[in-house]
Amino acid sequence: MIAYILRRILYAIPILIGVNVLIFALFFAVNTPDDMARLQLGMKHVTPEAIAKWKQEHGYDKPLFFNAQAQGSAKFSETIFAQRSAPMFVFQFGASDDGRNIGQEIKSRMGPSLALAIPVFLVGLLVEITFALILAFFRATYVDVVGVVLCVAMMSISGMFYIIGGQFLISKLFHLVPISGYQAGFDSFKFLVLPVIIGVIGGIGAGTRWYRTIFLEEMNKDYVRTARAKGLAESVVLFRHVLKNGMIPILTGAVVVIPTLFMGSLISESFFGIPGLGSYTIDAIRQQDFAIVHAMVFLGSVLYIIGLLLTDISYTLVDPRIRLS
Repeated sequence: MIAYILRRILYAIPILIGVNVLIFALFFAVNTPDDMARLQLGMKHVTPEAIAKWKQEHGYDKPLFFNAQAQGSAKFSETIFAQRSAPMFVFQFGASDDGRNIGQEIKSRMGPSLALAIPVFLVGLLVEITFALILAFFRATYVDVVGVVLCVAMMSISGMFYIIGGQFLISKLFHLVPISGYQAGFDSFKFLVLPVIIGVIGGIGAGTRWYRTIFLEEMNKDYVRTARAKGLAESVVLFRHVLKNGMIPILTGAVVVIPTLFMGSLISESFFGIPGLGSYTIDAIRQQDFAIVHAMVFLGSVLYIIGLLLTDISYTLVDPRIRLS
């Protein structure tokens, strides 16, 4: 078991290195340090002196990967990659282009992101599994057909429609909750209830169809036929056997999503004015702040790899054969 986990961790190291280098190369293939300086200075015609000063103040006055003018190991250490990108491997994200500490920003914004993402995840999982069980119980009936059609329709609607429609109906028309904004503490409930409801509704279609497929697949297996042959009621078979065994792929799939909850919801946080990591990333992309975008993409890669590792571990707990692979 320990050897299996260690192998998975070792596999992740070259992936993170590749992600870091690729993000760095792609960004500077689009925006050179001179382009970044012109954008941040906010003028179409800036002097070379102003560009050079901005690059020196923000650490972009060095070569990207290799400094031919330096001596010894400084050829690699006195570069933009070594000073701005390599420290991320020890979670030192440095400062953004406007001088703010990225690490502190991530810590302060993690709370609002989790306050939104965790309820959406837990409530959505419960609702989707419940609806999927109902459709599986009434399989091949009008309830099942109508439910599948509604799921497909909900999947086909853009998430923007749910957000804008919910804001107009709940906040603007009925004035039940604020349309946007955020406050810490207990007051955050009135600001989070609408985005949580919209987040749950937006995921019902895809989630219910997926879980329904899992339950229907389980219902066609031999152990279910055996349970029915023993005279067990269909509801008992569904909840005692199908649900129990169907939760294995559901839980392993849910585990990989858990680390990504820290990253927040890009669209919801931006539209509802929630100061989380999602809106932080959107603002950085809009301002073309390389340091923030790079840090958030790298952090997202780390969390995604952690999710995959947790998924592998969960599989080993339910299937001992994987430990030997």
